[in-house]
Amino acid sequence: MQMNTPSRSTIRLTRRGRLALVATGAVVAGTAVAVPLLTMGDGGDPRPTTLKIPEGRRASQVYTAVDKALELPAGTTEKSVVKARLKLPIEAEGNPEGYLFPATYPLEEKTTPEKLLSQMVDTANRKFNGAPVAAGAQRNAMNVYQAVTVASIVQAEAPTKADMGKVARVIFNRLERGMPLQMDSTVNYALGRSTLRAKVTDTGLDSPYNSYERMGLPPTPIDSPGEAAMQAAINPTPGDWLYFVTVKPGDTRFTADQEEHRRNVAESEARQPKSGEPSKK
Repeated sequence: MQMNTPSRSTIRLTRRGRLALVATGAVVAGTAVAVPLLTMGDGGDPRPTTLKIPEGRRASQVYTAVDKALELPAGTTEKSVVKARLKLPIEAEGNPEGYLFPATYPLEEKTTPEKLLSQMVDTANRKFNGAPVAAGAQRNAMNVYQAVTVASIVQAEAPTKADMGKVARVIFNRLERGMPLQMDSTVNYALGRSTLRAKVTDTGLDSPYNSYERMGLPPTPIDSPGEAAMQAAINPTPGDWLYFVTVKPGDTRFTADQEEHRRNVAESEARQPKSGEPSKK
């Protein structure tokens, strides 16, 4: 595909739809630190009876939540992934990222990390492997695993559910035009952190998840997308948008025009609180 991306020193795509100038750094997408929502048993029993995994949690965050819920030493759940023999797609190569489906799971007396992880993956397979998802993925020239990957980026980037379809369309428009995705959510994933501001050197990171330097989708999903993000990935909103920026809460602007986008970025940055960090321009 023909490369018609604006110069990398000109435009970049950033956290939850923010766009800024790339020359001096990145605002990194952050999935919030996972805090398991535990429902306690009757009579003040300290043992939780359910564990809720919210949308957009990374596998590492889910492992931590399971360890806490089952009162296990840190790292126990991550080590159990191989033993769990999870029913993952071939493309995942044993990595459950994207397939630890966000939902509420029961915690019984004999619940183990292996059992919980299997329940999460089985739930994801039920949600993702039906005919509607497969057909939607095919319409967009993807397989289901790639659709889950797109959905995970949408989950991380879209400020609201209403914007998810448009964010998905930006992703597809960029892919179809041979443009790098330039999503800070993927860089943030590679860095294993959730800070809002990034260093100047972050977008030069040597990683397959650096969507500034690498073309196409990242090699795996970057979090566990919910159903709304998945629907957006297989049914993106029609439009020609290539850029988007959240100017203020509830006001995310999508455009295909670089100059219009520059004006939106300027307005967005003018509204940002002064952080004392080096300018991103």
